[in-house]
Amino acid sequence: MNTAELLVRCLEAEGVEYIFGLPGEENLHVLEALQGSSIRFITTRHEQGAAFMADVYGRLTGRAGVCLSTLGPGATNLMTGVADANLDRAPLVAITGQVGTDRMHIESHQYLDLVAMFAPVTKWNAQIVRPSNTAEIVRKAFKIAQTEKPGAVHIDLPENIAAMPVEGHPLNCNNIEKSFASFRSIEKAAAAINEAKNPLILVGNGAIRGDASEMLTRFATRLNIPVANTFMGKGVIPYPHPLALWAVGLQQRDYISCGFDQADLVIAIGYDLIEYSPKKWNPDGSIPVIHVGSTAAEVDSSYTPIAEVVGEISDSLQEILYRCDRDGKPDPQALTLRADIRSDYAQYAEDQGFPIKPQKLIYDLRQVMGAEDIVISDVGAHKMWMARHYHCHRPNTCIISNGFAAMGIAIPGAIAAKLVHPDRKIVAVTGDGGFMMNCQELETALRVGTAFVTIIFNDGGYGLIEWKQENHFGHSSFIKFGNPDFVKFAESMGLKGYRVTSVAELMPTLKEALAQEVPAVIDCPIDYRENLRFTQKAGDLSCAI
Repeated sequence: MNTAELLVRCLEAEGVEYIFGLPGEENLHVLEALQGSSIRFITTRHEQGAAFMADVYGRLTGRAGVCLSTLGPGATNLMTGVADANLDRAPLVAITGQVGTDRMHIESHQYLDLVAMFAPVTKWNAQIVRPSNTAEIVRKAFKIAQTEKPGAVHIDLPENIAAMPVEGHPLNCNNIEKSFASFRSIEKAAAAINEAKNPLILVGNGAIRGDASEMLTRFATRLNIPVANTFMGKGVIPYPHPLALWAVGLQQRDYISCGFDQADLVIAIGYDLIEYSPKKWNPDGSIPVIHVGSTAAEVDSSYTPIAEVVGEISDSLQEILYRCDRDGKPDPQALTLRADIRSDYAQYAEDQGFPIKPQKLIYDLRQVMGAEDIVISDVGAHKMWMARHYHCHRPNTCIISNGFAAMGIAIPGAIAAKLVHPDRKIVAVTGDGGFMMNCQELETALRVGTAFVTIIFNDGGYGLIEWKQENHFGHSSFIKFGNPDFVKFAESMGLKGYRVTSVAELMPTLKEALAQEVPAVIDCPIDYRENLRFTQKAGDLSCAI
């Protein structure tokens, strides 16, 4: 066999189901080696879409998603999705074709030093320069990608190396043993919790990756400590739970800000500073923090834990719980805050304004989606509303990119979600700006048989930037654009297209679109005047507790 064939055998041994990518001259041997493989190659319309698919696949499964490109422009197109996976802590392996090693010392068509280029956006990368090293490089790539904190790695395969004969076999994929926190750190954390009068739990995506949702819910319930989650921690505690304070991270005051104002201890569980800066909720570092995670805390002047409980999260919480003797009475302040949050959410249930308020659209979407169904949010003003108003029963049922926060992720991400969970309803929520960045992948969705719904929050501009400009300068500039007829666009691709023209049409349209056997697109005019109304409301917010 040649090196490309050994590479594919190694990928099969790692349990790879899909490779997302585009064909090119320099990856021809890899594509040929995939003939007859158990791995399904998903031909995408753009390399960025391929990387986003691998990104979301990794986030949903915990196993590295794989994307493939050729050299030069193909590789540079991958980079946004690779960077997104790396900062969103999603395991991903990117494979690029490359010129032969005999052409790297001179100027050569489409040649870039891809190892140097990918280094800043990956945990590790390497070029295969000896066929006999292929199995080691692949095993190391997957091990690093999937080890906490997970992220992206990159393998560069020159075309002459890919064609060379080789002997070898895949290396064994041994599971990494879990590590457990020291008793000293556990006892220190338990003592601080016992002494706290108004503790607050802040949960990040690490708790979801660590499969700690059930234990965390038990921990909070037994100790009667309210729970706020980051955008990427949604669903870690069921949203109807009486201690759930929903999402934090809007970067301006909201009801949950009152909870941090009153807290005399924050228990950060699976929290990653990249999800929401501690300078937003603990600017002067005055709130004591307990760090519970699978890795040590990052260094930040606003995040200096009094105890670091580093190990398997569920076990750490169980051991802390054994040592806590709080009286177990509900915190009346937390109950008041919870009531305020729920009242704010429920007021949009019967709203009849048109264009539709984002809160109303999201409220109705929640009604038609089941507990296990999945929403993939793109990036823009709608992301902020999704984080605040789309509430989850289960982890990984609302996927938001908030590490790298790359526009264009929703549609490719929905394809990956449907491949992973073909029995669930999948919805891509996007703005008209993000939609036009990767809408070509709807053809991929149709071709590979992934039927999902794309909802477009249509405001004819880059709404989040307009929101920020209005807040900073009192006016906006350079954010408006024109759009195609999204219904005709969808129909021209063989999809179903809908346009909402009244609030009364919204729920029936959502239900009909979700029942289709092909991808569907819903064009929904949105009233983003709510953005500035929310800013005004946040500025006037006074804490009743």
